[in-house]
Amino acid sequence: MTKGQIEAKISEAISKFEIEQMGRGPEKIRTIIFQDLIIVRLTGFLSISEKSLAQNKEGIELIKKVRTALFENAQESLIEAIKAVIDVEIISTYSDVSTKTGEKIIAIVVDRDIEENL
Repeated sequence: MTKGQIEAKISEAISKFEIEQMGRGPEKIRTIIFQDLIIVRLTGFLSISEKSLAQNKEGIELIKKVRTALFENAQESLIEAIKAVIDVEIISTYSDVSTKTGEKIIAIVVDRDIEENL
């Protein structure tokens, strides 16, 4: 597979993960592989009620807490989804949500330089 094909397959896997584990998929998703790092940018994934909650500080904190807890709880499923696409060991995963833009970034650190082996 080419780098672009791997990125597209990871995007598909993460979109499926978001729907199954988080309850809602993104409007748009883009994956970028850079050496031993996989960056996934999801846009348009906040629900209408989350957008409403994000209007005040307490709501923003609540959204971030819930989304972080959901992500941490489902981390093994995410790792399995990535490993189904590409044979790598996952060292760590990170996720953060912007309630201002409705974006989410997922960063995945793997055990080798993916680009080097294409």
